Amino acid sequence: MKILVVNCGSSSLKYQLIDMENETLLAKGNFERIGEQEAFVTHKVAGEKYVTKSPVMNHEEAIKIVLEQLVHKDYGVIKDLSEISAVGHRLVHGGEIFNKSVQITEEVIEKYASCSSLAPLHNPATILGIRACQKEMPNIPMVGVFDTAFHQTMPKENYLYPIPYEFYEKYGIRKYGFHGTSHQYVSKRVAEVIGKPIEDLKIVTCHLGQGASICAIDAGKSVNTSMGLSPLGGIAMVTRSGDLDPSVVTEIMERENLSAKEVNTLLNKKSGLYGITGLNPDFREIELASYEADKPKATVAIEIFTKTIAEFVAKYAVSLKGIDVVVFTGGIGENQVNIRKKICENLEWMGLELDVAKNETRGEEVKISTENSKILAYVIPTDEEMVIARDTKAIVENL
Repeated sequence: MKILVVNCGSSSLKYQLIDMENETLLAKGNFERIGEQEAFVTHKVAGEKYVTKSPVMNHEEAIKIVLEQLVHKDYGVIKDLSEISAVGHRLVHGGEIFNKSVQITEEVIEKYASCSSLAPLHNPATILGIRACQKEMPNIPMVGVFDTAFHQTMPKENYLYPIPYEFYEKYGIRKYGFHGTSHQYVSKRVAEVIGKPIEDLKIVTCHLGQGASICAIDAGKSVNTSMGLSPLGGIAMVTRSGDLDPSVVTEIMERENLSAKEVNTLLNKKSGLYGITGLNPDFREIELASYEADKPKATVAIEIFTKTIAEFVAKYAVSLKGIDVVVFTGGIGENQVNIRKKICENLEWMGLELDVAKNETRGEEVKISTENSKILAYVIPTDEEMVIARDTKAIVENL
């Protein structure tokens, strides 16, 4: 069974084709700048990279070109689209409606669309991706896998906000959490690596990338997480503010005469480490600048980032009543060794002792805590697409 995994953003489309007989990646790619004349897709097969530039105005056109890449006469990996058994879509915000992956039907799309007010930047884009795939592959079953579903096991005291309860009842305003497929994958994987049942472990997973979130996992279930109603909450990220005193928002709105839409853009795209430093919104550039004497803002920004992560890890020791293992994943978590070092140094008082030499590893599974460390620490590269593919396979096989 070959499964196409699709992850649509507002102007991007990531994809992977996976042979589920042995869970082998056949091809992957990323379509960028959808809606622009300069749109292009980077298609990767067996270590080789192929770039196709084409003005693409919508996701339907992008999907069509992606499928052409898969059957290309020179570097295609399948002969015909009929070889694709199913499509798995990453869906961002399922609200309280979806607590597990589902086959996509018109009813599912309608219910998912009703959650768009909770994720206005994400949900509409993924619906465009679904519609595009339906047009190009009308007879192929499709499955939706939700970022929020993994966190539906959180107890009420961990997801309710201390605001009038009527807003939860009327509008579903509560903590939902995100990066669920990543937190799920790495927590299961680290249990396999350690050689213990996940039911016996208290795990804190740190998904650190352009977006970043921390998750407390008890016996394989999410019990708390840093992102909230939207992917804006929690730790300070590259362009997102993370948690703030609510008065900060109202004060800026009044002083700058900003609308709700404008302040939402400010907090999502112009804040975080980028907002503090004024540097390009590239984490690697900001981290490099933090080591320069004439870039004090960058130094402060990195300190905020690493200390806040450590504070969330420590906080989740309360939710879990102890921690057995801390996992780092995501682009930053897997590759930025000095960031991991700073975070772990802030957790030494809890008994986490870093093996500095092993921590130099990038992008690979590795234990980075010492043999004497009371808390284990691991780097586990995430594979959200594999979670989506596995869920898709399980659902399609039962149709």
